[in-house]
Amino acid sequence: MTTLTAPPALAASAALFLDFDGTLAPIAARPQDVRVPPWVLPTLEALATRLQGALAIVSGRPIEQLDAFLAPLRLAAAGAHGAECRDASGHIERQRAEPPRRVVECARMLAASHTGLLLEPKPSGLSLHYRARPELEAICRAALVAALAAEPAAALDWEWLHGHCVFELKQRSVSKGVAVGTLLTQAAFAGRQPVFVGDDVTDEDGIHAVQAAGGFGVRVGVGPTRARFRLADTEAVGRWLRAAVHPAAAHDPQGAPA
Repeated sequence: MTTLTAPPALAASAALFLDFDGTLAPIAARPQDVRVPPWVLPTLEALATRLQGALAIVSGRPIEQLDAFLAPLRLAAAGAHGAECRDASGHIERQRAEPPRRVVECARMLAASHTGLLLEPKPSGLSLHYRARPELEAICRAALVAALAAEPAAALDWEWLHGHCVFELKQRSVSKGVAVGTLLTQAAFAGRQPVFVGDDVTDEDGIHAVQAAGGFGVRVGVGPTRARFRLADTEAVGRWLRAAVHPAAAHDPQGAPA
């Protein structure tokens, strides 16, 4: 694994794109069990002011879930890997599509047949979580890949992403990279240095997009990446973000905003 250094201080001229699970909040056994650390809301609110609105959450979660976790904040956001996109003014655009029926049925059968698997329907896709049953990874992969391959026409428009103990079905036409590119054309984000922070292979498209636009990516945790920088975990992300709005908070071991 390439050794990467911590990112430089976040400039006030940045356009910041943040993943949610594994970046702002530690990953939980079930998506609904995630707990948002106390530093997140005040830090994001301060960053949104400092960056003049050039802050977006880019996640595999639907925007509705992101809003619930981050209430009362309503930031610019891309949800469901870019199938939903809300700009800084609050306008939302959605790319709706029904996932292939046989693939959905395959995922449902796996979840019904194996205790511990969790099927999560999403706008224009789905996720099958196996964190509670990691020994089922190979079985899930083989079945899901075969189900999509059995529908060649659908496979032209849909793909599986393999994240942290999850298989995610999404449209090929949407990605975190496409969502970042769209947001960068909007007034709040245009002309700024783009920065993407994420912890998973599903974030690599976003990382690639910002680096192609002259910015930099930050990978959270271990794993191969195209990012230029790395932070160890969500706590390290918190220290780095708090340093951008209040340098003294970067050294606060309790994670409370200074």
